[in-house]
Amino acid sequence: MESGKDISTDKPTVVIDVNPQVIQDTVIFVDGHEAGGKNHNTALKGFFKVQPKALGTVQIMNGGMVFVLGVILTSSVYNYSAILDYSGINYWGSLIYMSAGSLSVAAQNKHHPCVVKASLGINVFSAITAGIAIHLMGIQLALISMDHPSLYVEYFTMRIIGILLVFTIPQFIISIYISAFACKAACNKNSTVVNVH
Repeated sequence: MESGKDISTDKPTVVIDVNPQVIQDTVIFVDGHEAGGKNHNTALKGFFKVQPKALGTVQIMNGGMVFVLGVILTSSVYNYSAILDYSGINYWGSLIYMSAGSLSVAAQNKHHPCVVKASLGINVFSAITAGIAIHLMGIQLALISMDHPSLYVEYFTMRIIGILLVFTIPQFIISIYISAFACKAACNKNSTVVNVH
């Protein structure tokens, strides 16, 4: 049920396609930029209510802390081999966490559906990465516990992994939370969108 209207002038023809559902909640994009600064569709308004900028900042800080703790765990004076060292998840995982946080902040700043979709994609990937990291940390803690830890190195490793869990579990939850609201905003087809060609 789309209606089209051709407006001819001496310049190129402008074609306006309107999806007539709820006229008051419109988003108008001309060449990828938003026109009419305050109008957003209702799905994007719902996404912005979750404060993706604040949650993205927490994701960036979590990624930084995971990276620093990964460096401490890898370069400790003791030569205790850990699954986390071999997988490298503390390094590449922290980069994914920081990327997810950066795109979440950008989604709030730009107010553009493409950035929200990019934030959705990287946050899903971040949630998967955090889930894998939590699983590997659990395996590492179980292996250390089964050895009846008596050395300082084993207690040191257990403490670092425990602190890593403190940052990775909230990262997992935040990524799922942002992904859910970004998916709702990106997949909503019930709002009016005016495209100017």
